[in-house]
Amino acid sequence: MARRAWLVAGLAAAVLMGGTATPALAQPTPTTLDKSALRQTLKAITDGGIYGVYSHARDGRRQWRGASGVADVSTQRPTRPDMYHRAGSITKTFVATAVLQQVERGTVELDASVERYLPGLLPDSRVTVRMLLNHTSHISDYDHIIFATVDDLEANRHRTFSRRELVEIGLSGGKTGEPGVLPGSYSNTNYAVLGLLLEKVTGMDPERYITRHVIQRAGLSNTFFPRTSQLPRPHSLAYESLGGYYNPPRDFSTYNMSWGDMAGAVVSTMADLNTFYRALFQGRLIGAEQLAEMRTTVPVTSGPGATNSTSYGLGIFSLPTPCGTVWGHDGGVLGMLTLSFSTADGGKQSSIGVNLTNHPGAAAGGSAMGMHLLTAICGPQSTWPSSAQKTAPALPFNSGLPFSSGIRPLASKSG
Repeated sequence: MARRAWLVAGLAAAVLMGGTATPALAQPTPTTLDKSALRQTLKAITDGGIYGVYSHARDGRRQWRGASGVADVSTQRPTRPDMYHRAGSITKTFVATAVLQQVERGTVELDASVERYLPGLLPDSRVTVRMLLNHTSHISDYDHIIFATVDDLEANRHRTFSRRELVEIGLSGGKTGEPGVLPGSYSNTNYAVLGLLLEKVTGMDPERYITRHVIQRAGLSNTFFPRTSQLPRPHSLAYESLGGYYNPPRDFSTYNMSWGDMAGAVVSTMADLNTFYRALFQGRLIGAEQLAEMRTTVPVTSGPGATNSTSYGLGIFSLPTPCGTVWGHDGGVLGMLTLSFSTADGGKQSSIGVNLTNHPGAAAGGSAMGMHLLTAICGPQSTWPSSAQKTAPALPFNSGLPFSSGIRPLASKSG
């Protein structure tokens, strides 16, 4: 959910080219899951410095799952493919789906002012529902205000934030531009506002609505909004390094995720994430018209001052691959990072979770994470077109590092 790019070394940012139009819905060429290549690229993630990884891939009726490394460095407890994991900003796709269901029902209009539904909440009546969904509202992000210094990571570990409080914090940061101006600027505050919108138009808590009408409707059995700071078993620990500041990396697996809210609180498994995107893109959660709206993209940057943009739709973004365009989201919270992508027709999915973020010695593992995703979607590199980009895709938004600028140093760097 943070703004800084973690996977820098060895990644090709050029793979994620921004644009103002909907990318062509090119489909990856038919392949079967290559189990040997998947095992090899999965192991490369932990060989590259990541402590632990778990993965699930799906191609039609064929499925593969795997895990590598350890879930607990101290005990050497191994990872498992079915581990619960904080999915971070992948939550945004669940929220966008719920909002588009309301658009289908006629209770929400995408291009209507938010003022119509939540009078007096936002200072600028030009902000529309669509602008919240695709990050063109230019409302400031709240995360860099909540987590302004390293001290705040521990100070907020057990703090509960209300949704309205998150919106107020975001609004206190001012504007990043004028509503609707391109490129947009990624902001978690947008999705906190959407939570209030869902509550207003459905008459129920958005967590309850999404659970009933998105999570359960998609057939997910291991996906939920957390009520406590603890993850259920089995789960990995969540190791954050802060670029080497925490040495050794510190465990943040116990954390109150109310700060993530509609922008990043969902807990899931890799298999459930694949099932979700499969149901979404096969039209079982919203219809074709709303799917087309979801895949209508604009250029969005990771925040003020960022130069590279990503083609962002409504709660999803597009990712060019050697075998066609895929759709989904990445997610990052302290100590946990996730990739989850699908072909546009819902035929293939790949989801990967890791338990170490922002470690200076893990750049190779981060690059290998992207290559594992491409292997699941496109097959082994030997089958890619000769003209294909051979480097892994970069993550545009989510590093797990919730700081927009420099870290204020503390007296000790020990973890």
